Formats: sequence, C-alpha cells, structure tokens
Amino acid sequence: MAADFSRPGSLYGAVDLGARKQALEAQARREAAGPAGAASDVIETTSATFNADVVERSLNVPVIVEATVPRAEQVQQFSGTMEKLATEAGGAWVLARVDVEANPELAQALRMRAIPTVYLAFQGQLMPLFEGPLPEAQLRQALAQVFEQLGIELLAPPEGEGPAEPPVDPDLLAAEQAIEKGDLDAAAAAYERLLARNPGDEDAKIGLAGVGLVRRTQDLDEADVLRRAAGDPADVALQIQAADLQMLSGAVDEAFERLVGVVRRTSGADRDKARVHLLGLFDALPSDDPSVTKGRRNLANALF
Repeated sequence: MAADFSRPGSLYGAVDLGARKQALEAQARREAAGPAGAASDVIETTSATFNADVVERSLNVPVIVEATVPRAEQVQQFSGTMEKLATEAGGAWVLARVDVEANPELAQALRMRAIPTVYLAFQGQLMPLFEGPLPEAQLRQALAQVFEQLGIELLAPPEGEGPAEPPVDPDLLAAEQAIEKGDLDAAAAAYERLLARNPGDEDAKIGLAGVGLVRRTQDLDEADVLRRAAGDPADVALQIQAADLQMLSGAVDEAFERLVGVVRRTSGADRDKARVHLLGLFDALPSDDPSVTKGRRNLANALF
C-alpha cells in the first residue's frame, strides 16, 4: 500500500508530518468527531435526521443509503464492504446507514421489500439502486456504473478491472492502525519488524522516519525553537531541532538547507552530527522526491 500524499501539509508516509496532531491527538479527535469515532464518510441516520443527513447532504455530495438491520448476521459482511468502499471513495460519496428495525416509519416511507435495500440520493432526489446483499465484486460494479453516469471516478477500480492491488503487509497495516490510535511506539515497532524482513521497503523507511520525527518534536515549542535558532546558528543541536520542526510544517527545502548550512560552517563531530541527521530526514520522503534530490546534491557540494 504505497502512500501517495502531496506537500505541504503531508509529507507522504503513514505519518502526516505536516499535521503531527493526527498522530499525537488521534484519540481526542475521534472522540470529538462522534460516537465510537465514526468515520465522516459513514453516517448512522434515523427518521429524525434523514432529511439533513441524506436529502440536504446530497445537494453537495452523492449519498448512498444502506437501509438494513445491522444486527442481522446475513448483512454484516455486506455492511462491512459498504464501509470499505465508502472509505476508498475518499469523500467522492458518503454512506448513510439506517436501521429500519429501529426506524420502521422510514422503512415504510422507503417502500422496502428486502434487507438490505440500497438507494442513491443525488441533488435532493432519492432513487432505489438494488436489493439484497451483493458480493463485493458485483457491488463494486453496480456502484461504478452509477457513479460513471454521474461523472464521478471512484478511487478503487471494480474488481477484475485494472491491475490487481497487492495485499497489504500485516506489519504495515499494524503500523497504520497504531498511528490512528496515537500509539507511536507500536507503530515504530511494526515498521522495524517490516524492515527486518525487507530492508528495502520504502513505505516502512518513510513511516519509521516520520514516527521518529514526531517523537523528537512532540514536546518542543516551535516558535521558541525557531526564534532561538535564528539567534544562535552555532548551536548544532538547536539547528537540528529547528530543521525537524520545519519538516513538520511542510518547509522541506528550508529544513534541508538549514542543515546543509550547518555542514558548511562546521567540522569534525558537529559536522558529522548534522550530516547524519540530514540523511535521516531524507528518509522521511520517497527517494525520488525532488526535494531529496536537491538536498543530496547540496549536501555533496557542502562536503566536497
């Protein structure tokens, strides 16, 4: 599962380096977001909220409505697949699930004949799509056809079309889940296990470097560090902290150039300390990132 983010604001990898609160305050944000940390692309709607959750929302984004009985075992796998596809869509559409057992008047208004029944709400209009729990391949195909008609390209291709997505490495998945919980130690351990098995895995290198960056800076006062670093360019440790903070804010080139400057001005142990740290920051980005290419070239010029 190769990461593919853009700068600034996110510097690739499993850790959002441009917004470190994603790792450090994940639990607090989930609690503020709603019950059980429900994802924003999956809405639990009721008769009382259906108009706002579905009809009004559909004026801005398509809404797929899953009318179901969540406790029924025969629909639980289907519901999980629906959530998976909603997450893959990345906000192109949202899933609204209604428990018709708890909201019988809504089931009557929807004229349901089977559980589940899936509807599309678009531009304030509600229309039925299909009945019954479809297998994932058929579900992907059905939704792809609907969104193709609406001119919306789904992020994940229907099964059987396009290149097959490789399975996710279990340690990479464990690291991502740990980061979502704000557990940086568990994330680092998972990345290290992956690298022990596959030393060349770039996702693991980027993720581990990102976790290290967040760990090193989580107790720093950014404004204070940058102010003091500006007044004391000879303090190598302070310059390293400032470079870390610039990486987190998305100022990648500035962070690299700061440490290249330290390499130019120093010698011996100080110079080596700055050089090694800069090489570690390079690991937080893909090796072919233009900023890394430029930074390596500038470092070589400073050294030789």
